[in-house]
Amino acid sequence: MTTVRYDGDGIDITAMAVVSSVHRAAHALRTHLERTVLAPRGLTWTAWVVLWVVWTWGESECRHVAAEAGISKATLTGVQQTLVGKGLLARDVHPDDARRVLLSLTDDGKRFMERLFPEFNGAEAWLVAGMAEPERLEVARGLRTLVRRTELR
Repeated sequence: MTTVRYDGDGIDITAMAVVSSVHRAAHALRTHLERTVLAPRGLTWTAWVVLWVVWTWGESECRHVAAEAGISKATLTGVQQTLVGKGLLARDVHPDDARRVLLSLTDDGKRFMERLFPEFNGAEAWLVAGMAEPERLEVARGLRTLVRRTELR
């Protein structure tokens, strides 16, 4: 059987290289941070993001946490159950509408994040240590441009 490949007409190789590299880098970074920082503390990447969102924004409705974390409300349901079970997250009914749920960190959750965040950030710093500050800023700007572009659709 013969493999037919596209002849290359109209192919934007640099676009392909950027998207492929972003995908590979995101996967590699996430895997490294999960393996080195999060898994030893019993957290998945998604659980970390949920904790970080609630720690950063304070008590928030589930729908807002899911949106900020970039996950579905269904995914958040499972993650929040796990984090509530670990004593890191509290789940309360909204005082104005019993159909809405509020998430907040417990005191243990706050202490946990105060200990974990500097370690997580240290791992982030280690990952980008080979890049000069202007290069870091340029990469961050480029990635934000990609995110904004995808959000337009």
